[in-house]
Amino acid sequence: MIPKATPATRAAAIERLGAFLPRAGHQYRRDRNRDRGPGQHSNVSGLSPYIRHRVVSESEVLKAVLYQHTVASAEKFIDEVYWRSYWKGWLEHRPDVWSRYLEQLRGSLRAVDTDRGLRNACEEAVTGRTGIEPFDAWAQELISTGYLHNHARMWFSSIWIFTLKLPWELGADFFLRHLLDGDPASNTLSWRWVAGLHTRGKTYLATADNIEKYASTRFFADGPPLGLTRLSSRADPLVEEALPAAVPLSLPEPVDATSGSGLLLTEEDLYLDAPLAPRAVALWMPSAMHPLPASDLVSAFKAEAGQDALEGARKRWPQAREGSALSSVPQIVDWARQHALEQVYMAYIPQGHLSMQVAELRQALIDVDCRLRVFVRDFDRLAWPHATKGFFQLKRQIPRMLEALGLA
Repeated sequence: MIPKATPATRAAAIERLGAFLPRAGHQYRRDRNRDRGPGQHSNVSGLSPYIRHRVVSESEVLKAVLYQHTVASAEKFIDEVYWRSYWKGWLEHRPDVWSRYLEQLRGSLRAVDTDRGLRNACEEAVTGRTGIEPFDAWAQELISTGYLHNHARMWFSSIWIFTLKLPWELGADFFLRHLLDGDPASNTLSWRWVAGLHTRGKTYLATADNIEKYASTRFFADGPPLGLTRLSSRADPLVEEALPAAVPLSLPEPVDATSGSGLLLTEEDLYLDAPLAPRAVALWMPSAMHPLPASDLVSAFKAEAGQDALEGARKRWPQAREGSALSSVPQIVDWARQHALEQVYMAYIPQGHLSMQVAELRQALIDVDCRLRVFVRDFDRLAWPHATKGFFQLKRQIPRMLEALGLA
């Protein structure tokens, strides 16, 4: 039975946050690693799809958590919120990693087209027909719900890479197209970490003992599940050409809003806390960005979240002209011209499919005497400069960042 689609509205996000708050402290620390199966993930927040698209912001989530818990008791949950920022910041310093991933993905997709054996193996994996019972259950859960527990994601990617020996880029693409919280940075870099490419030489090996420890109620009630004896006992790291050196972070300076400005929302940031009172509001929702189409669940979630944000914008800024969803750069240009906009304001778009179109949008607006102005959230501006090495470099700064955000 396919579970009901996850509602994508801000009201649903706030309701879920409220329900999770009592469990955000010691209970989360104790139970967060257990994979209990579809409909049973009450040990985690379920907020990741909303945070990923900024239906709710990281700051407001942490503010609510820290109203009920101390920083010490909620440390593990706070860390998880900052992990997502770490991945984004790390990729901002190394945009070539994203470009390399896309190039390798296109190569792997060409190989699937020409290699019947690889094509059949991939089809078995993504439809849950490998004979490795937990892996198959995770594949089917991902397709039917748009979600996987974080531990299951690690096990799945490890089995994909080291047992099934499939190209990691195809697995990362499978996740990105089906996860409601699929994020270019956290998804791509997490797969690279499992493969031994992110932290060079350090891999993650899925083992039957670890799966039993954290998913016993799901898979081991009637004895060991089928196929676990096939799991690889080795996780030799993948190798690649050396990465280019990290580039200095270059974020736009804070901007002052002017009259005659429009606000352009995107799937990367639907939070209605822009530093302006816009003349018009619109939503940029490209029809297709991936080489392969996103799942129906993901497409529906993004569409509903975007429409809900537009409705929220109408209430927040009643003076603004009626908003609409725009799928292309020419449509955005027509919108700016129609409303005689002098500037279009947009929250910063991190590395990913959409960021690759920003330069085109910027130039197209210049051609009609309109400027694209980009603003960066304080949460990102504080966190990303510390994402140059491992996560713990950033983690050491969390108390200071919480204080700077007024959350300590």
